[in-house]
Order: sequence, then C-alpha cells, then structure tokens
Amino acid sequence: MPGVVALLGELLMLLGWSGIWFVFRANSFAAATIQVARDQRIISTGPYAIVRQPMYAAALPMLAGISIALGSWWGLAALAGIVPALTWRIVNEEQVLLRDLPGYANYRRKVHSRLIPGVW
Repeated sequence: MPGVVALLGELLMLLGWSGIWFVFRANSFAAATIQVARDQRIISTGPYAIVRQPMYAAALPMLAGISIALGSWWGLAALAGIVPALTWRIVNEEQVLLRDLPGYANYRRKVHSRLIPGVW
C-alpha cells in the first residue's frame, strides 16, 4: 500500500486506541469477560452517551488501521470475519446486561445505537 495509505492506517489505530482509553476512563467495570459485578452501575456519560458498546466501536477502526498500516490485505479479510463474531458477542452481552444489571433497559431506551451511531 502507498505510504499515505499506511499513514491513514496509523491514524485509525490512534483513533481506536484513544477511544478505548476513553472507555476505560469512563467505565472501570469494562472487562474482557461478560459478567456484572456486585457494585456495577450504568455508565451513560462519555462514549457511553453515544453508543452502548463503545469499546467494540473503538476496536474496529483500530484493528482495520493495524492491517492497513502493515499493508495486510489478509488482516482486513480477517477483520471481515471478526465482525459476525463481534456482532454475536454484543447481542449476547446485552442479554446478560438486561438480565443482571438494574437500569440497563432504561439506558437502552436512551442510547439507541449499539456500535455505530444511527446504524446499529
């Protein structure tokens, strides 16, 4: 890929990492496992005011950026395969949050988009 395209990839990586940083700054409960902690509460500020799954929303441009910066078409192809798995995880995670996190249903009514504002 041309150098300017690689630079675009690096900017996407920076955007994604920044988004993830903002997620952890806003929500100390963010974790790799799908579970609700005893003292967990709804976070509806920062990136959570825009989409319900901001960490995943930030991870997608970061992963795309890594592949683009490295000039890896295979990486972009793998990312296309990751999206269905990520979609399944988001749906599963939201079912757990609806069941186990008080107030999540109200939060869903306020913040409509899961991953991409106005799309899904």
